[in-house]
Parts: sequence; structure tokens; C-alpha cells
Amino acid sequence: MGKGHLTGAIVAKVLASVVACVALLSLAFASVPARAQTAFDRPGGDYFSTPVVSGDPEDCALLCERDRRCRSWSFSYPDVEGGSAVCWLKNTVPARVPGSCCISGVRGAGVIEPRVEGVETSIDRPGGDLRNFELKVGEGVEVCKAACTADNKCRAFTYARPGYTGREAHCFLKREIKPPRRKAGFTSGVVR
Repeated sequence: MGKGHLTGAIVAKVLASVVACVALLSLAFASVPARAQTAFDRPGGDYFSTPVVSGDPEDCALLCERDRRCRSWSFSYPDVEGGSAVCWLKNTVPARVPGSCCISGVRGAGVIEPRVEGVETSIDRPGGDLRNFELKVGEGVEVCKAACTADNKCRAFTYARPGYTGREAHCFLKREIKPPRRKAGFTSGVVR
């Protein structure tokens, strides 16, 4: 066997090994579930929109999953003017753009809530209220948590996004720690 045949055989084996590695890596990454992106929109590619009465972004992800034409989706929270939450189904996968108005994802992407220490996303703790108040436009969960921390009688808090308990965001300070319940548009936390 000449040098040329030996070199060609080695190159063929190396190339086959590289192709096998690429195939295995693509299978490994294909099994990792896609995730929705909180605080991102995907403008463009819309072919259908509908109000989401529940106000839950998971319902939007499910609509996309059940529609063969859908490749991606965006969920818009209720607005301060009293409009309802809206689900936008898309026949393309537009680039994501930062936006606190929305959650977006691609088909197959479930909604994964961000994990922030001391904050329970999409959780309500109904009952045990000490007091509650409307928040000013632009004030968020941080203001609600700070109000609870500053009040020695407050043990927990629940923040409701605008459009979920009224036009404005709302803060509920709790004298008792009640069991958590999943509820879109709400954020809670235990302070003490």
C-alpha cells in the first residue's frame, strides 16, 4: 500500500469521526427543551392574534403548539389602558427585542419563569392582608417588596401587574404567610 492510500484512509477515518461527533452533539442539543424568553418581544411575522382571558402566557405557548403554521409567539401583558392580554402567533421566528411588555418563545418552548432569590414569579399568596395600595406608573415589584420590608408587621407581599387587579399595578402586604398559588401576572415573596 502506498503513502497516498494510507493518507487517504486516515483522512477518511478522521472525517467519519468528525461527522459522528457533530451528529451526536446535534442530538444532545435537540433534546434540550427550548425556553420562552421573559421580558422579550418578537415583532413581525404575525398571522393571528387573540385576547388571552386568563392572562397567562402559558396559554399563548399552548396555542402555538396546537397550530401547525406557528413557528414562534409573543404574549403581551394587559396594558394600563384596560386592554386585555394578547397572544400573537407568528409564521416566522423574528429576532427577539427586549421589552418588559412581553414574553416570547419559539414553538415547543414552554414558559420558564425567572428565578430571583426572595421573589416568586407567577405566584399569588391570597389572604392574610395587612393592607394594600395602588402603585404609581413605573413602580414595580421592587417597591412592593421594599414596602413590606419597611413594615415590621409585614411578613410577605404580593405584587399584581397592571391589568390583573385593576388598571394600575397593586401591592398587597401580608400579616400572615399564606400558601402560594400559581397565578399569572402576580409576584410574591416572604420577607420574614
